[in-house]
Amino acid sequence: MSDLVTALMPALSRSLAEQFNVFRVMHHGTHEKQLSNVFSWLLATDGTHELGDVFQQIFLRRVNAELPGDAQLPTTGYRVIQEVDTRGGEEIAGGDVGMDIADIVLARSDAAVAIENYGTSDGHGHDYHRYLSHAVATARVGAVVLLCHRRETHLQRDGWEQAIVVTYSEVLEDLQAHIARDSSWGSLHPEQNFFVQHMIHYFVEGPAAVNLEDQISFVKTMCETGEAERYGFRPQERAVQEFADLVAEHARQQFEDGRKTLAAVKAGLRAFARATLMQQLNDALENGPVERVLTRFVGKWEWCVELHRGEGRPTIFIVFGPTALAENAQVPQQLVEPDFSRVFMSLAGVDGQGPTKMVQTDVGLGEVINGLSGDDERLRDAALALVGDT
Repeated sequence: MSDLVTALMPALSRSLAEQFNVFRVMHHGTHEKQLSNVFSWLLATDGTHELGDVFQQIFLRRVNAELPGDAQLPTTGYRVIQEVDTRGGEEIAGGDVGMDIADIVLARSDAAVAIENYGTSDGHGHDYHRYLSHAVATARVGAVVLLCHRRETHLQRDGWEQAIVVTYSEVLEDLQAHIARDSSWGSLHPEQNFFVQHMIHYFVEGPAAVNLEDQISFVKTMCETGEAERYGFRPQERAVQEFADLVAEHARQQFEDGRKTLAAVKAGLRAFARATLMQQLNDALENGPVERVLTRFVGKWEWCVELHRGEGRPTIFIVFGPTALAENAQVPQQLVEPDFSRVFMSLAGVDGQGPTKMVQTDVGLGEVINGLSGDDERLRDAALALVGDT
């Protein structure tokens, strides 16, 4: 399975690569208020989507599917209100009860739905009973709904286990089916259709294989690694989930092990730089000796050891792995077909802005982990060639 994960990485990375999507470009949907705005727009019967009450009916049908027959709600005719305080007239000794805001409320004279919109099916501190009381006020029939991206029942507590859960994918798939049946709406409203389709792609379909070539490559790899028999397993849905879980577990382990490997390389380079390389360079440099060895960066720049020199002298960086990749993307003259199993060195500009030069050394990452000898001068020679007269 580890070999399979490794073999699939190129195709999976292309499939999961960021593709153009309006929601992704705007970083929309990263906050519940943003999504509440979008769903409120769809739920409003007079919205500029020009769908009328289609989405309201879709949503209420999903809600009714979870309600007993004698508690069914009307499927249209609701006003859409956002940011509704569910306290009503409650008071406690010493002052009013704190505000408790429902993201969306659908209301009509005889029925109401109080909606909490969140990434997971979680009340996350809101009061379910207040939401319900608000929904059934003035003798209305009502319901409380958790509108969410992921259904996670173990998070539902303190009354929220009684709430109806409706996921984004469920209602958006229903909307997609309606649009597919009503081709005239898309033709008459291309801008709205563009927006809705991007919403469906973003929240329902997710990443997809980029092209047929990658799909065939995936099947080929499954055959070559002895995993193709999974295509014959039944039920297929269970086979898909078991395969995905297994790949995910192996990928997680490989990723964690990879980070441990990077950390071991960093520790080895830092130790060698302080104990050996710093002195090797200072014995050879006529100007601008190395004064400090630092490892202070995080993120994609984390896999780096800095050799700080005297005032006005450019810093020498020992880089590897992800940081070497990032540096090579910035250097004016990029290395062709770099070998990322090796250590690289780069030179910062005097002003500290970006690398000016970069070289690949003969030192392998495995050698660093196993320990470089005190008389190994390969990194010294690479650094001196990089520095030149600077």
